[in-house]
Amino acid sequence: MLKTIRSCFDQAGYTVDGVRDLLGPVAGGALARDEIVPALRATHDGTVLSRLTRLFWLQTPVPADDLPAEELIAAGLAAPAGKAGWLRPALHVEPLEWEGPTRYAVSDLKIRPGDGAVRPDHVVGVGGASYNLARLVIQKDVETALDLGTGSGVQALLMSGRAGRIVATDTNARSLELAQLSFGLSGVTGETRLGSLFEPAPERFDLIVSNPPFVISPDGRFEYRESGMAGDEVCRRLVEEAPEHLTDGGWCHLLANWLHVEGEPWQERVDSWIDGCDAWVVQRDVQDPAEYTELWLRDSCETGTPEYRTRYGEWLDYFERHKVTGIGFGWITLRAGGSSVKIEELRHQVDQPVGAYVEGVVDGIAAADRPFRKLALAEGVVQEQFARPGAEDPERIVLRQLGGLRRATAVNTVEAALAGVCDGSLPTAPLLGAIAQLTEHDEQAVLDHAAAVLPELVADGFFTVADDSA
Repeated sequence: MLKTIRSCFDQAGYTVDGVRDLLGPVAGGALARDEIVPALRATHDGTVLSRLTRLFWLQTPVPADDLPAEELIAAGLAAPAGKAGWLRPALHVEPLEWEGPTRYAVSDLKIRPGDGAVRPDHVVGVGGASYNLARLVIQKDVETALDLGTGSGVQALLMSGRAGRIVATDTNARSLELAQLSFGLSGVTGETRLGSLFEPAPERFDLIVSNPPFVISPDGRFEYRESGMAGDEVCRRLVEEAPEHLTDGGWCHLLANWLHVEGEPWQERVDSWIDGCDAWVVQRDVQDPAEYTELWLRDSCETGTPEYRTRYGEWLDYFERHKVTGIGFGWITLRAGGSSVKIEELRHQVDQPVGAYVEGVVDGIAAADRPFRKLALAEGVVQEQFARPGAEDPERIVLRQLGGLRRATAVNTVEAALAGVCDGSLPTAPLLGAIAQLTEHDEQAVLDHAAAVLPELVADGFFTVADDSA
């Protein structure tokens, strides 16, 4: 049954590229903003691809001509429409934009303004956060992988081909049913288990990925986005419990929200969750309580309803009671077996996918915590100097990464001089001694300064450790 449907998709070219070419840039851009009228106008030619796009992406009834109607109905993907010989969508089926064979995520129909309330067991499909997480995941083959809180199975689908065995869990039984449909349509094998957090998957995994229901709300009405736990408790528990379920050197990647509470630095709050692993925590955005409330009321299509003001007030009351000044959003990467932690904020654009170089980032964080003798300037680091025209010396020196995380940091003449000569072949101490003589600085003062600043420059990826022996 599913093979017949997949064959229809393949023959019609129902892929991201196929739909993009069909719609063109104007309709495609409008659809990205969830405006479907231009896309409806672009899909009126009656081809199988147009009808599949209308049925499963635009969610409108279509004639069943040349479609495997019986199989689509039997699989629960479509249903007979009121008009004879027509089909209406029962589920949303979206091709994923990812390398390799096309995979399909099966989820509930998208709820648009005017469609009514979201059902409590709603299964959400692929979104921007799905791809953000997938691009963070380390790009290496593993034997075992866990997609915790799988929803429609997106992360499991995107890990397929790199994991020998995949386990997908969720607290929503309906999510697991749709995830299995996603797997079947995509030709992916995955085991599904029902339960919360690590309860259904107590064993150890080489890779754990989770886009959990981290939304912080006063009541937790929607299982697909809210855990029912207070505040940021679900993220805390995931971070605290993950090391016990990782193999030695195993990786965990998750998206998270965390509270900014009056009188408590958010970095200290998140740091208190971490133990027994190397960790890299990045805050990508912060919203104030009002912005955050508006975002999630729009998500559940409550904007403009009679209950909107009441619901808005309930969220603000909740945040005021808990002295919440903001809500942070970002990613957390853990690697079992270490103890080095870096917590930072990166708002600027970084090279994607982060997973292509995340191991090097965590290696740098860990190396900065150990004694090292030799350093080399990291690949892709350049030096910029700023000075008034005609000035003999620069007023400001900056080291900048041309790729990866694209950091930039101001340095003094000692670090700049070291960056110009260190290639990993000579110990750092003699180089610093020579720099002290050339710059007419006290050698011990230069060594002390370097001991204070070089570990951070290593952790930030401006230098790499060529010999980390004591």
